[in-house]
Order: sequence, then structure tokens, then C-alpha cells
Amino acid sequence: MRVLVVEDNPVNMKLITLVLKKHGHEPLFATCGEEGVEKAASEHPDIILMDILLPDIDGLEATRRIRNIGTMKDTPIIAITSYAMAGDREKILEAGCNGYFEKPINPLTIMDEIEKIIQRGRP
Repeated sequence: MRVLVVEDNPVNMKLITLVLKKHGHEPLFATCGEEGVEKAASEHPDIILMDILLPDIDGLEATRRIRNIGTMKDTPIIAITSYAMAGDREKILEAGCNGYFEKPINPLTIMDEIEKIIQRGRP
């Protein structure tokens, strides 16, 4: 599975990349929202892990833009955020994400959690 990781924190990016590679997935990288949208359009990943706080457009706006790309309408997008306040879940889902994780992620369980979110999104 090709996984686009949109994350501006190098430590988080490295951790997620190691987990993805360990499970046999091919990580693709973007360090800001605009780059994430561009890579989604050009690379057509199987899944996207989207940070919410990014240096240019935030992850919610990037998700909305990706959902407007015809070939990306059904691609699972999972938000990764350190801001899980009341109402944030609704904003994240309304923007087009299939689910979200709170930071810090647990490298031992994140792949199981990703799979659960993907399965929930399937008919």
C-alpha cells in the first residue's frame, strides 16, 4: 500500500515512516498542505495520513482540496492531530477525513488503528 504522509514535524515523520516500512507499506512524503494536495493528485496514494497543523494551509483545507480531486474522492484520509478538543472530531470528519488519531501516536498499535478506520469506511 502506498501511504502519503503529510507531516511537518521531522520526528513524527520518521516514526510514521519506520512503522509503515516495517509493515511493508511504501511511504510518500509531504511537509506542508499544498505539497500534500499536489502529491495526492500526482501520486494517487492508497491512503493519506494528514497532520492538521501545517505551516501553510491546514490539514482540513488540504483534505477538502484532495476530496475535490476526482480520483481521490474515496481514498481514506486519516487525520493525525495533537488538538483533539470538543468539536474537533466533527470538524475533522466534516472536512472529509475518515477518522483521526491523537498525537503522540503509538507505533505498536497505529497500523491496527489505521486498518479499523479503513474497514469502517468500506461499504
